[in-house]
Amino acid sequence: MDNQTVLNQYPLPKDLQVLVEIVRCGSFSAAAESLGQTPAFVTKRIQILENIFGTKLLNRSARGVALTDSGKQCYEQGLNILTQLQKLMDDLGQTKTQPAGMVRIGCSFGFGRSHIAPAITQLMQLYPELQIHFELFDRQIDLSRDNIDIDIRINDEIPDNYIARLLAKNKRILCASPKYFEKRNPPQTLTELLEHDCLITKERDSTAGIWELECEHEKKTVKISGHLSSNSGEIILRWALEGKGIMMRSEWDVVPFLNSGKLIRVLPEYSQSANIWAVYQKPLYQSAKLRVCVDFLTQYCHDAFSEK
Repeated sequence: MDNQTVLNQYPLPKDLQVLVEIVRCGSFSAAAESLGQTPAFVTKRIQILENIFGTKLLNRSARGVALTDSGKQCYEQGLNILTQLQKLMDDLGQTKTQPAGMVRIGCSFGFGRSHIAPAITQLMQLYPELQIHFELFDRQIDLSRDNIDIDIRINDEIPDNYIARLLAKNKRILCASPKYFEKRNPPQTLTELLEHDCLITKERDSTAGIWELECEHEKKTVKISGHLSSNSGEIILRWALEGKGIMMRSEWDVVPFLNSGKLIRVLPEYSQSANIWAVYQKPLYQSAKLRVCVDFLTQYCHDAFSEK
């Protein structure tokens, strides 16, 4: 097989871009409008992609379009390819310029204050032409409604019309102060949590009074109760350190206290997945300023949490 034949078997970046736009816009016609092309052009480019890969990438119905398993893989890796191609052009282009302009970043209060705010300080040292608006929320962010470019989200529930990059693995765990157990025996089962004072959190992605936990890939739900509740994770942590009850908090928030012995794990076989994501709508290959922000936050979180 000669080199030309091999090259002809590779998908073109413009075809991958068409697939990305269809997923982002939700239909062939909307993608065509976004790209400034006709629906026939979009249909043709997808047919070419499917012929190259020898598999169906999209299912079309009256309700819209949906990625097949192969389509999802093509979409995710295609996004990465397009982003890397744009980075190459930015890095080697004759008119290399610093990313500039406004980027709006949203996050929850606790994680935003403790980690993302200092990360933004370092980000601005590298890219002084950026303008960052950093907004904290006590609820789940709607990127369009809240006018946010990048949401730093600590849960795994990400709508299909959003793009997400994993920043760090994380889980929520149960813990309490040794002081709390001076007069009580630690619970040995989830059912025994009903006999304890639990510190109830109502933050942006949680249901107050309900803990959804996982043990060996089996999910269980337990209804808890207690005398203290708050929408502030920092206050819940303070109460736990004072021996007021059992709490569920992210590992990033409690690891220092576990290491020092100020907190101990409760029912360590149970946890709740709560990975840390950068969530956005605009593909990174279309925006240098968004790409450098997400790339920086990815490295920052890797360095901050890789040993935890």
